Amino acid sequence: MPDDDDVLDATEAIARLERWETHGGAWQVLDDGKSTGRTRIALLRCDGGEEVDRLESADADVFRWLVSRGGASD
Repeated sequence: MPDDDDVLDATEAIARLERWETHGGAWQVLDDGKSTGRTRIALLRCDGGEEVDRLESADADVFRWLVSRGGASD
């Protein structure tokens, strides 16, 4: 599990996800944060395959953004 220095705020996490999408990458929600308090997202290659990186945020705005994008369910 990442330490607190690796946990992004909503602005950073959403900006990173938007850049990833802009460059053709895909992402997948690994943990919605409901039980852990931290949303975890896998960053996937542009073909939707291999995981290249992950990001994590404790900010509820990130989960709301994911829901608005259809990537997570309430």
